[in-house]
Amino acid sequence: MYKENRKIPCVYMRGGTSKAVFFHDEDLPQEVGARDKVILSAFGSPDLRQIDGMGGANTSTSKVAIIKKSEREGIDVDYDFGQVSVDMSVVGKTMNCGNISSAVGPFAIDEGLVEPVEPITIVKIFNTNTNKILVSRVPVKNGRAMTEGDFEIDGVPGTGAKIQIEFEKPQGAASGKLLPTGNPKDTIEIEGKAYEYSFVDAANPVVFVRAEQFGLKGTELPWEFEALSQCKEICRLLEIIRGTCAITIGLAKDLEDAAVNSQTLPKIAFCTDPTDYKAGNGKVIKKESIDYVGRLFSLGMKMIQAYMGTGAICTIVAANTPGTIVNEIVCKEKNSNKVEQMRIGHPFGIMEVDADLEDLEEGGHTVKCGMIGRTARRIMEGYVYVRD
Repeated sequence: MYKENRKIPCVYMRGGTSKAVFFHDEDLPQEVGARDKVILSAFGSPDLRQIDGMGGANTSTSKVAIIKKSEREGIDVDYDFGQVSVDMSVVGKTMNCGNISSAVGPFAIDEGLVEPVEPITIVKIFNTNTNKILVSRVPVKNGRAMTEGDFEIDGVPGTGAKIQIEFEKPQGAASGKLLPTGNPKDTIEIEGKAYEYSFVDAANPVVFVRAEQFGLKGTELPWEFEALSQCKEICRLLEIIRGTCAITIGLAKDLEDAAVNSQTLPKIAFCTDPTDYKAGNGKVIKKESIDYVGRLFSLGMKMIQAYMGTGAICTIVAANTPGTIVNEIVCKEKNSNKVEQMRIGHPFGIMEVDADLEDLEEGGHTVKCGMIGRTARRIMEGYVYVRD
């Protein structure tokens, strides 16, 4: 029986260093299985080129955001994020994306879900993946979110209007605990060799490991890393560490389950002391201009070409958590036990992240709110055609 493709309204947006297809919740099937099938068809997954859909054939450009006006008190919109697998029939829903979060405010304003207020409209967002509140401060002019401006972020050509996105009380986004193992640093033995890691859960859970443990400089670019003869072996070891942490927080029952069904979380990251290196755009990053060198991995153990927004929030929280690998690197560099601003060296440049710290009565401090500056832009609006 012949059937026409179905058309569904959508908006294609860049948020920070990622892109996503944005849908109104009401325009998608409400049943989870049917919704996932529509999303996979819209992206052309599974297919390494995603040639028959909107996906861009890598994790940074294969993302979906589903938005609706919120019924929660004090919240403007509910936002559901999905990481759409390129090569499998999977829409990952256990994580949030900080870069795509920056496009939620502009989308909500331009779609009439939030009343525009000049010069800045504050949009309060509830992320359904992590049950966390985000506050987006969006520049507005003539009733629409501004696109053009003089704010620049590495990994995106040109400049744009600065959107500040704030992650309130980011700790325990997936596990309910800042340190899921109870320790700032743990050791795992794999085939007779010990590897140190710090497992920190804030905005999204991230496992931090030192690049030098794997014979790396830590400044490798994604394509340089993938070209290494030992790349597959390093990725195998990383997956064992990552999978062990997935089991720790109940996202998988064993390593095989983690590799198949919990690819999106937790993330894993290489940590390295500040050092000079050349970014993917040819820009020379000097050690004096950064506090830390980081490399994050996403689905399929692929090194991300920039740095995740939620990853940046988790990194500055880790920097303020005594005893973690990140804390040891950053606090030594800053000669301080309080990190209110941090400059992360990533494959395409530098990302700045800020923290609003609150002193604790028993001593020390906690991150009350993590903040990043991003730009976002509406690229296309119309309909996506999905197969029946």
